[in-house]
Amino acid sequence: MATGRLLEVYLDMLSQPCRAVHILLNCNNIPHRVRSVALRRGENRTPDFTKLNPMQKVPVMVDNSFILTESDAILKYLATKYDVPEHWYPRQPERQARVDEYTAWHHSNTRPHAAKVFILEVLLPAQSGSQVDEVRLIRALSQLDDTLDKLESMFLRRQPFLCGDDITVADLLAVCELMQWVEPETSCSSVLSCSVGGLESSQLLETRSTAPTPSCTP
Repeated sequence: MATGRLLEVYLDMLSQPCRAVHILLNCNNIPHRVRSVALRRGENRTPDFTKLNPMQKVPVMVDNSFILTESDAILKYLATKYDVPEHWYPRQPERQARVDEYTAWHHSNTRPHAAKVFILEVLLPAQSGSQVDEVRLIRALSQLDDTLDKLESMFLRRQPFLCGDDITVADLLAVCELMQWVEPETSCSSVLSCSVGGLESSQLLETRSTAPTPSCTP
């Protein structure tokens, strides 16, 4: 276990990538301090935060004097540096490459397409008081359905997790996007205990306005 100053993470728990980082830290009991950054209040645009991340985005990690941005990089750094089970980010080259393969794909597929549906169906109507734009939503749902079909055929296949028989950081990124409709009170531990293998595209589309009910591993 690393020593020195307590690891700090700057998070907004409304952010899916921030939740993935938070789950990994808590499930592995990595000592850390959370610095809350409320994006809705513009706290990511303050001078102090901009010094940490000129892109003004969360999450941000500070480990002693080392500053790291981007959730994918942070998750892999934590899994590599700290004393966590190897399954989170395998050291064996082929297994590690499978995790890297999904996380590279995730940021231009699962994340934007799932987020777009949430924005159109939940966020914009809540913020503006307007009706859901059904035409744009149907188009976004079609894109998401295609993405989920590819996720199942390319990654899940008939295995329990995205990259094999054990959960990895890839699953954390995916499940935080696909469970965006779950009530905020849902605990990180309950999210972690659920396998994204239980979510099929048809199930997600049928329950897109309510919390999905994924199958949970014991």
